[in-house]
Amino acid sequence: MFVDQVKIYVKGGDGGNGMVAFRREKYVPNGGPAGGDGGRGANVIFEVEEGLRTLMDFRYQRHFKAPRGEHGMSKNQHGKNSKDMIVKVPPGTIVSDAETEEVIADLTEHGQQAVIAKGGRGGRGNSRFATPANPAPELSENGEPGQERDVILELKLLADVGLVGFPSVGKSTLLSVVSAARPKIAEYHFTTIVPNLGMVETEDARSFVMADLPGLIEGAHAGVGLGHQFLRHIERTRVIVHVIDMAAIEGRDPYEDYLTINNELKEYNLRLTERPQVIVANKMDMPGAEENLAAFKEKLHENDMVFPISAFTRDGLRDLLFAIADLVDKTPEFPLIEEVEEDQEQEQGVNRVVYRHEEDKDKFAITRDSDGTFVLSGETLEKLFKMTNFASEESTRKFARQMRGMGIDDALRERGAKDGDTVRILKYEFEFVE
Repeated sequence: MFVDQVKIYVKGGDGGNGMVAFRREKYVPNGGPAGGDGGRGANVIFEVEEGLRTLMDFRYQRHFKAPRGEHGMSKNQHGKNSKDMIVKVPPGTIVSDAETEEVIADLTEHGQQAVIAKGGRGGRGNSRFATPANPAPELSENGEPGQERDVILELKLLADVGLVGFPSVGKSTLLSVVSAARPKIAEYHFTTIVPNLGMVETEDARSFVMADLPGLIEGAHAGVGLGHQFLRHIERTRVIVHVIDMAAIEGRDPYEDYLTINNELKEYNLRLTERPQVIVANKMDMPGAEENLAAFKEKLHENDMVFPISAFTRDGLRDLLFAIADLVDKTPEFPLIEEVEEDQEQEQGVNRVVYRHEEDKDKFAITRDSDGTFVLSGETLEKLFKMTNFASEESTRKFARQMRGMGIDDALRERGAKDGDTVRILKYEFEFVE
């Protein structure tokens, strides 16, 4: 089964907890704090594996949770950092955040890596909190929670040339005679239900990758037919080969077919019109094809390239492949993600720092349940809460000071909180004390 889009959950490893410990050695009076820091949690890293061709594996495993760091130990021993979790993906995979739709990574080359979910840093042991005023703190931190998110993986095939056209115009037959690919070929619509790739080599030893996509029909960009599922794969191609049934076996007008398919490409993504297009007049061995070709050419622009061929008899393939290879050689790749051009400025010795605006995340929010409980939430507050070691009285007091510093106490009073009211953070409940 060919799978080219899937949603998965990833979570970086939590950091290890810091430790509260003291030196207790013979002949070492007043040994002082000796609690070590926790280790870093593992990152979730996606890596391109060129042997993969589909996202099928992610149908069976949709959750990826990296291991946490080792906890700190006595004698100031640092916990071990966890080894990063490597997840293999096929070349051409685009990773985007499911909530914000922001593109996280575009993975195209073998061995290319991208950190998708960062691991949390280790919590500090009590050695880190020693001060002249408090030389023996019983204070430590829990590890920072690892980043977690839902991401969408979208596979866009890495092909130089894409075959487009109506169903049953001969795209699969053309691919089968110019490459070693063996797509299913039959006399009914939508024989091709998944994209097929083939390596094509010309007589002058040039080569390129050609993709045969399921046939498009009118309304494909809006989800009609099969082809709409695979239109994304045409976005990476440098040259579009438009195959037309010039014999009009099914009674359609070849020129209307040509306009319809081009309109579908334009409606799906306007940038597809920037790609050079080769028009292939197929089935020229059939009756009526010559007359239809003459009428077809009269309606085209002078610069449009039309190559009459017969994929069945293999007539005209040599010139067609040479023309496609020439276009592939001189056509640059079309980036899917716009990147800032910095090369020219670097050559001129200009060092530029790019500042991107990021909205401040709410430190906390207060809501109220039907039973009167005040519910505190917010990414910053919840992170501080998870990193607090409530087994230690000093750590608990520190968290209370942090909450006051954030203005939570005053905000609760403004919302009507009184002495003895219940306050909830995550699954834990506290009593509001004046």
